[in-house]
Amino acid sequence: MSNYDDFKKKAKDAFDTLADVSVEAYKLAEEKAKVIARKAKLNAGIANERAIIRRLNVEIGSIYYKLHKDNPEESLKQQCDDITAAYERIDAKKAELEDLKNAASSYADVEDFEEESNKPDEESK
Repeated sequence: MSNYDDFKKKAKDAFDTLADVSVEAYKLAEEKAKVIARKAKLNAGIANERAIIRRLNVEIGSIYYKLHKDNPEESLKQQCDDITAAYERIDAKKAELEDLKNAASSYADVEDFEEESNKPDEESK
């Protein structure tokens, strides 16, 4: 019986040790998960702040251009000139689009006229 009792005690000790290791592994995994979640939250917060900075930089640039486009600081003159040139190209393209739109509407009038002229007259029936 002594061997059985020794075996039983060793098995219980082994089980207790395994349980303790399992609890420690669980606690370690829990802590690691918390750290990973916190890191993810902090990285998301940093990305959000960077997006805010980018948006504000664009707003500042836009306001600066509107206020100083005719007399920018020397360090920003080239960028202001490039923006002005881009606006001029946009205006030219918009004007060309408007011309094409007007031309297309006159083509529609011609097509309507051609369709009308190809229809038999009511009087000639």
